[in-house]
Amino acid sequence: MHTLVLEIPGELSASLRVPPEEQLARLRRELAARLYQKEILTFGKARELARLTKWEFSLFLGEEGILRRYDEEDLKQDMQTLEALA
Repeated sequence: MHTLVLEIPGELSASLRVPPEEQLARLRRELAARLYQKEILTFGKARELARLTKWEFSLFLGEEGILRRYDEEDLKQDMQTLEALA
């Protein structure tokens, strides 16, 4: 498995207008939303990066004014979920 690590210098993280205890979660959500918006990540993978539930990530996208796409991959995942529940 390949892992990426993003380092943010202390002086830069200190200048973020977010309380230190909220910075990591906030940066994860912001990055996930932008990567989803630019179609670099799927909804599921962006949600995973943000560490939010489907509902929480959908709400966050709405708050950010980012439209949710629904493509064939989303349909396939939904169909698999429905089949597993049946």
